[in-house]
Amino acid sequence: MIFINPKTDYAFKKIFGSSESKEILISFLNALIYEGNPTIEDLEIINPNLPPKLEGLKDSYLDVKAKLSDGTLVIIEMQVLNVQSFGKRVLYNAAKTYAFQLEAAQGYRLLKPVIALTITDFEMFANTEEWISRFVFKEVKKNFTYPENDLDLVFVELPKFTKKEEELETLADKWIYFMKNARSLTSVPETMDSIPEIHEAFNIANQAKLSREEVEDLDRREQFIYDQQGAIMKASQEAREQGIEQGIEQGIEQGIEQGIQQGIQQGIEQGIEQGIEQGIEQGIEQGKREEKLAIARQLLSQLDNAAIAQVTGLSVEDVQNLRGDS
Repeated sequence: MIFINPKTDYAFKKIFGSSESKEILISFLNALIYEGNPTIEDLEIINPNLPPKLEGLKDSYLDVKAKLSDGTLVIIEMQVLNVQSFGKRVLYNAAKTYAFQLEAAQGYRLLKPVIALTITDFEMFANTEEWISRFVFKEVKKNFTYPENDLDLVFVELPKFTKKEEELETLADKWIYFMKNARSLTSVPETMDSIPEIHEAFNIANQAKLSREEVEDLDRREQFIYDQQGAIMKASQEAREQGIEQGIEQGIEQGIEQGIQQGIQQGIEQGIEQGIEQGIEQGIEQGKREEKLAIARQLLSQLDNAAIAQVTGLSVEDVQNLRGDS
């Protein structure tokens, strides 16, 4: 058997967001949000797109969106590429989902909680080895929860999950293993096949059930993702080697000049030392920008201006200027 990759947008939506996915999604959310407890008994899968209700606001394109039986909204996103400001995008989509529950003249009491579940194929939080992280509003000193704690951010970092098949214990373990490894499996692991919802997820993911056109389209999508990952990694490495080195060198030269000028009043030796320190700082900052520009140049032939700006953190105008210079 060959299974489609759950980490691609098409496969993720097909497995968790289609009309036949209700029980699968309930099990998945109970596992990752509620530690395997049967907290969610029922839900409704709804249109995941959030068109702007106000002029000037960005569109939001989520992978799956559901309303629980108590009115809580759950938005789910599978993200493969570590694009610039992705964490801000998660918070934006959660806040937008929360705010846009209300129509004109409706009271705040009608607002229901929003849970944003984000699965990433890259590490987001370097200061923890946990693969599931949860963020809510807390008081800074006393650490108690805000009374109206209606925004809940849950992250699952797939690279941090390293358990092998024989080590799977919890329902969350098994779902994360499915997400991370289904594409490379040739059969359903026995310990997972006994769970009806995971069995059905594998059934939907069975490539044999897709048409030839669907398989070809899925292969193109998956290859495009890998090409993007490779281009970004290569561009980042080259830019880091060239840009930061060049930036530090230029910054040190500028810093020495500034240091000499400062040294007239403070003493040449002390001034140069401070100048070098300032120069290194300036050089690193300049180098970071050179790195972004180098990445952007590598991606000009593969992505449009908006996508390059999102990946690198440059402005669209910066990318337009690069395209005009090339």
